[in-house]
Amino acid sequence: MTELGARIEAATERVNETVVARPRAVILAFLVVTAVFAVGTTAVETDTGATDSFTEGLPEQEALDSVNEEFQGPFTADDETTQLVHTGSDVLTREALLQELRILERVEGDPTLRMESADGPATIVAQIIDEDARTATQQRRVIESASDREIRRAVQAAAEDPSFSRIVSDDFNVDEASASASITVISHDVPPEFGDDDVTELQTEIESIANEEATDVRVFGGGVIDQEFESIIGDSMAIVMPVVVVLLLAFLVVAYRDPIDLALGLVALLMTVVWTFGFLGFSGIPFGQMMIAVPVLLLAVGVDFGIHIINRYREETVQGYEPIPAMRTANNQLMIAFIIVTATTVFGFGANVISDLDPIRNMGIASSVGITFTFLIFGFFLPAAKLETDRLRDHYGVPEFNSSPIASDDSAFGRILAVPATVSQHAPVVFVIVLLLLGAGMGVYGMGVDTSFEQADFLPPEDQPGYVEYIPEPFAPGEYTVTETLNLLEDRFEANQDETLTLYVEGPFEESHALEALAKPNDDPPESVAVGDGGQAEAQSIVTVIQSYTQQDDEFAALVARNDEDGDGIPDRNLDRIYDELFASPAGSQAAQYLTEDRRSAKIEYSVDAEASQQEVAADGAQFADRFRYSATATGTIVVFDAVTTVIFESAVQGLVLAVGLTAVFLVLSYAILEGRPLLGIVNVFPIAISVAALIGTMRLLGMSLNALTATILSISIGLGIAYSVHTTARFIDEYDGYDRIQDALTTTLSGTGGALAGSMLTTSIGTGALALAITPVLGDFGLLMAISVFYSFVTSIVALPPAFYLWGRFDEADLGYNWLLQRA
Repeated sequence: MTELGARIEAATERVNETVVARPRAVILAFLVVTAVFAVGTTAVETDTGATDSFTEGLPEQEALDSVNEEFQGPFTADDETTQLVHTGSDVLTREALLQELRILERVEGDPTLRMESADGPATIVAQIIDEDARTATQQRRVIESASDREIRRAVQAAAEDPSFSRIVSDDFNVDEASASASITVISHDVPPEFGDDDVTELQTEIESIANEEATDVRVFGGGVIDQEFESIIGDSMAIVMPVVVVLLLAFLVVAYRDPIDLALGLVALLMTVVWTFGFLGFSGIPFGQMMIAVPVLLLAVGVDFGIHIINRYREETVQGYEPIPAMRTANNQLMIAFIIVTATTVFGFGANVISDLDPIRNMGIASSVGITFTFLIFGFFLPAAKLETDRLRDHYGVPEFNSSPIASDDSAFGRILAVPATVSQHAPVVFVIVLLLLGAGMGVYGMGVDTSFEQADFLPPEDQPGYVEYIPEPFAPGEYTVTETLNLLEDRFEANQDETLTLYVEGPFEESHALEALAKPNDDPPESVAVGDGGQAEAQSIVTVIQSYTQQDDEFAALVARNDEDGDGIPDRNLDRIYDELFASPAGSQAAQYLTEDRRSAKIEYSVDAEASQQEVAADGAQFADRFRYSATATGTIVVFDAVTTVIFESAVQGLVLAVGLTAVFLVLSYAILEGRPLLGIVNVFPIAISVAALIGTMRLLGMSLNALTATILSISIGLGIAYSVHTTARFIDEYDGYDRIQDALTTTLSGTGGALAGSMLTTSIGTGALALAITPVLGDFGLLMAISVFYSFVTSIVALPPAFYLWGRFDEADLGYNWLLQRA
């Protein structure tokens, strides 16, 4: 040990002496801090934005926001509109139209619901029959008094307007005047101070009205989505956390085998969660879906620390040492390892702080702070509490139930764990090379893993897993409809924004060539947009609105023909007059969806190949935008989600590189300073590097992608996994200095600390694996990968470290010169 290392160790021993000498004061101090953080838990806010929180600030999202602000379409589920999605055998019958109008009549009659206007099949049909029917009440009376034949003719007349096809399902039959689904959009006049909670309350009230008036009309909008996301967070916590606690409790019973020690461990875990949630409340960091993984991770690390403390303490007491000397030895030996583990875990978890996405960055901050709290609680509070409870136990004569360590040299389990120490001594170089090749192979294979970002990742599947039916109250989740509604919109309506590419074009659209400039690029579009006849693009724009209305109005058609110099159906002059006539016509509302009133901005929507990936559509969209004469920006949900996907991948790679780099540098410096053996830092990183490579390869093998949450798994696996090799190395060094042979030190290490690691692995992997029961795919995948990661980390620490230690021993015995440099430093 170097001189600086000796001073650091002496400092930690002084701190530990305070813990063992004044346990009551330590316990009291921690309880006071816990009370303070408990107050902070009441201020924790829930983030229901889900995908919105990932896209905020992206240029692609800002462009889409501009489109949504300037243009209004029937599929825009924003905070100022509510959609009534009507399904049935035929939603265009008299009774179906009356159902919609009764709902609208009640919404319009309630001033708190702030209905400004409504646009749907019922309102359109009523106004075709009687153009003076402006209110929902008037429109209901028109439909009630009209004959079935009049209604059928009105529906057929409405079908002449292409905008009508956007609010009825794809199976709309003009001759029969029937469709299986329709959309009615309610626009709200809300003040600027109207918040998300107000919108949710408003749409919840509309949903109540719809449920009273009809069984086949569902309410959809931003408030409904936010409410469902909030319910998902609460339901996921209600399902996952009890399972995690029960599983951890079961394994802690096996690990501790003493109810008092078990209670102490659970109290320490509870304090960790309270401190972390208190920090979230005081710091203002919202609790979103991704945050559900944080308490699970903290419980996993806390279990690991707790098992090591109690197990190491028991190893001393079974040899006859009194409690205080036993805890002094155990904590002195473990404190440096805990500090190293905490620092490297913070590097792994905290590497996500560099992400450009707020939810990932917030998760990195919360988990890093939580891990620090875990170290403080398990490094100081738990030893003090253990000593005090043992003192009280002796005073009142409470017997110990089982105080033996998890494993020892003499146990069958200990002998099994020590096998790699015996096997790898004969050819350590071969073992290391084989492990490196396996890791490299898995890493190269894993480079082909997909990256994705979809709203469906954050929503429960339409068909819930079978086990959900058997979850008892109050843990049973509520009913979810958003996924079903989104699937319905995607399956039955052509104008689904999630499957369209939007170009936001800016320019003086009263110039003579403006409309020609909008239409010309459509003749030679990129591959993913070339879905029309002859390889052309299928576009909806102000041009198609003009062309459609010329077929409905002869006077307007004559105006267009007089100003169409080349006879292609697109006017070339007097565009200002054509726009004025169009906006004043019945087609004006549709025109407003594609051209702003100041004629300075236009929107074009393109159908895209259903087989094309997000990346292909986004790339083709950017290429397509460059072909326009005016300034054009490709946007839309597909483009925005592709941008998020790119950031997710970059964050995953950057986080992994940062975590590995910081961890390696820190470990090299730590072992150089503490032990004068810097190569031990490289030895520590060796097994975790193989573990991460195996994990990324497993992801591809299982067909799992790097999404918003699983992308963090690479750096997090560094943070969690390094604990196994650090604990093994710390114990090995202590034993190695007392033995003549590396094999003897390894045998004692693997059979002793290896037992604690095995217990920690079981509790951590099964505890984090419980996230697979969460009702959203993103959490389920993360939980499964965490369980796999922890298992790989344990296996590599047992299998990969022994041959690496044998190789390190050869270098350590051969003085390479760095020891002299360290002594001189």
